[in-house]
Amino acid sequence: MARANSKMRRLLAIGAASALAIGLAACSGGGGAKDENTVVWSTWGTAEELTRYKEFNEAFMERHPDITVKLQPVAGYGDYHSKLLAQLTSNTAPDVFYVGDDMMGQFVDSGRLMPLKELMESKDSQTKPDDFFPGLFGAAEKDGEYYGAPNDSNPDVLWYDKQALEAAGITEDPATLAENGEWTTEKYLEMNDKLQDAGLTGSMFWNYWATHWSWLSSQGLPAPYDESGAFVANTDPASVAAIDELGEKFQDGTFVVADTLPDGAGADSVFVTHKAGFFVQGRYTIGTVEATGEQDSYDIVRWPTPDGQAAPTGVAVSFLAINGKTAASDAAFTFWTEFLSAEGQTFRLEGGGNAVPSIKGADDVVLDGDYPAHAQTFLDMRDVGFTNYAAEARVPGLSTDISELFLGLYEDKTDAQGTLDAVADLVAEKSGE
Repeated sequence: MARANSKMRRLLAIGAASALAIGLAACSGGGGAKDENTVVWSTWGTAEELTRYKEFNEAFMERHPDITVKLQPVAGYGDYHSKLLAQLTSNTAPDVFYVGDDMMGQFVDSGRLMPLKELMESKDSQTKPDDFFPGLFGAAEKDGEYYGAPNDSNPDVLWYDKQALEAAGITEDPATLAENGEWTTEKYLEMNDKLQDAGLTGSMFWNYWATHWSWLSSQGLPAPYDESGAFVANTDPASVAAIDELGEKFQDGTFVVADTLPDGAGADSVFVTHKAGFFVQGRYTIGTVEATGEQDSYDIVRWPTPDGQAAPTGVAVSFLAINGKTAASDAAFTFWTEFLSAEGQTFRLEGGGNAVPSIKGADDVVLDGDYPAHAQTFLDMRDVGFTNYAAEARVPGLSTDISELFLGLYEDKTDAQGTLDAVADLVAEKSGE
């Protein structure tokens, strides 16, 4: 499961809003098969991912010769949700489909997804609710009901380049420090300063919810939303101070917003040419660094904390949901539960898969191959991590708009208090509170 950067999310938000504004009349093509023994499902994905999905379909149909499965891929993340919203409104949607973590709340609130709790707890289920890591349900869970489940996950780890660290005169290894409980915020920022002094980029981050909210959580601060869904980080002095520190590092060039790097000199290019110390991404980065032939130069570490102990941080996920009006409810659930099961996730992710299982019993796909050296970090971060807050994910375009406000901070156009106050106003306005 590839993560969508903030540029993609901006396109998504605009596309979804446009689709809703015109009454979702632009729907064309696709949709469920209207046949109780045929399951049409849809997702975005890379060519490699789509090939693996087709292989899963073939294996599934061998096990279930009475069920036909058809994959309906959409070219890109930015086009995907607007088309799907249109199909749901016009009753032409696929039977089963992926939903991004920043859109799941909107889809749940649409009332068009099948409630799944009873089915998940049934004897035919291979995916009991307790089989999943609880922090990964996010907006897919509402009022005790489930409307989807995470198909896999990608904790935002700190990939680091040993060659870049060495060039900056850094002799300590971040992963070793983490194992010893010494991976502190102070130590991390010290390394970033040395990298900058050596003419290198300290850290590269994507500008989306998992960056700003992981920074707060890793620093031991409360969630930015209270239990009612109100945004409160702007009223907490410690949170304001932490965001101020984060903003200053972007403003002085120690940290870089990966989304804003120019074409031809993007974050991947910077990282594989040993020009940055840290790059915050998921397991999908394995393919990028392996292509260099210098993969042993790279490893991963969790986010630093004030006391050096692990803390919850953001985990990018996407969800698998079922159309509430599918004509193939039994067949759709059979496909859904097998796709998400430990066996299904192992099938999809083994042999170089680009994500981390969201369900218990499939962790060997991450540890097999012993790469990166501290691959266990992916699992440890997933176990305690969180996906996008439901209060944010349920409001169309909110995550993207918040990221735009943070970009203003990173580009030194506003300060931390002003940014967080603007976020609070935006949340109140968009949430109707």
